[in-house]
Amino acid sequence: MVERRFPRPAELRPLLRPAPFVRNATDRRLARAADIADLRAIARRRTPRAVFDYTDGAADGELSLNRARAAFARVEFHPSVLRDVSAVDTSREMLGRRAALPFAFAPTGFTRMMHAEGEPSVVAVAEEVGIPYTLSTMGTTTIEDVAAAAPGARKWFQLYLWRDRAPAKDLVQRAADAGYDTLMLTVDTPVGGARLRDVRNGLSVPPALSLRTFVDGAMHPNWWFNLFTTEPLRFASLDSTDGTVAELINRVFDPALTMADVEWLRGAWPGKLMIKGIQSVEDARRVTDAGADAVLLSNHGGRQLDRAPVPLELVEPTVQEIGDRAEVYVDTGITNGADIVAAVALGARAALVGRAYLYGLMAGGRRGVAKAVQILTGEITRTMQLIGVTSVDELRPEHVRLRRP
Repeated sequence: MVERRFPRPAELRPLLRPAPFVRNATDRRLARAADIADLRAIARRRTPRAVFDYTDGAADGELSLNRARAAFARVEFHPSVLRDVSAVDTSREMLGRRAALPFAFAPTGFTRMMHAEGEPSVVAVAEEVGIPYTLSTMGTTTIEDVAAAAPGARKWFQLYLWRDRAPAKDLVQRAADAGYDTLMLTVDTPVGGARLRDVRNGLSVPPALSLRTFVDGAMHPNWWFNLFTTEPLRFASLDSTDGTVAELINRVFDPALTMADVEWLRGAWPGKLMIKGIQSVEDARRVTDAGADAVLLSNHGGRQLDRAPVPLELVEPTVQEIGDRAEVYVDTGITNGADIVAAVALGARAALVGRAYLYGLMAGGRRGVAKAVQILTGEITRTMQLIGVTSVDELRPEHVRLRRP
């Protein structure tokens, strides 16, 4: 039998303390997010379906994206215990400069559609935490305005090549003049992928009002208020913007892109050159031979070719092939700081993160992006401590393996 008694008031007092009230609604929302999946759930509630699906979705049956995430789920860490991990260095050198964390913000198109604060808020967070930010050709803020929003940030510029080379030459020169130190050429978009969520949602650029969007707008009034009371939503670097994203790609971008264009850019661009969209060891070797300083193993977040190779699985063989002649980066499917640790341990110089910070942006603007970085930083640090390493530079293949599917 358990002997019962009434608790004394002094014993109840510690249990009855109310949690501190957070006055700001955005801060209250973000405080409930423990991981990127929580930010994704908040983003889904805060934005119209077509906007969320544009960020969240991929091509065709979305197999490429799901396989990429499944690859990270197969990661098995091999910890080493009885090591002093009281202090951890999360910094990493990327293309000649040290970053505070082993990841950069990936280029994302149409960012102001996710939240009115758009690219300036993202690059401001990058400046605060000390990581590179990549502006997309399909961004919604100009090269110069992004540079002005965060003068101290390290800025990279992602380039698509037009059928007409003149606009691309102009963008390259503007990026150089504005202080961007790395050019990222995307090579996996000869045509637009079949992004079926966008087709089913009727997403156009700019978003068009229809009965469906009107009803959706009634459920997301803050998003529509921001759309109508801020600068018109448009691609800042493109003149032709009407239609779907796939139609825009097919109309403007060059399907005849070849190695000659990589060689031309190498001669025209004074800074570092990264090639994005590499999906084979052979192509990594070819662009390295042409003078690329880095390759980004990427299947465009699963948004171009479905059933594409899984970037994480290409890291080790690519590093073995090109050695120290070029740095190897990886993206697609990254939802946790442990994913970034695994990629680096397998040999990647660093990772690029896209959807994870966009979920934060949709959930809470600039503060949401900062929350995403906070979450990833905590996961990176904790994973390193549990593995038994005190520096990102100590990560090696013996710390991780990919379990068989």
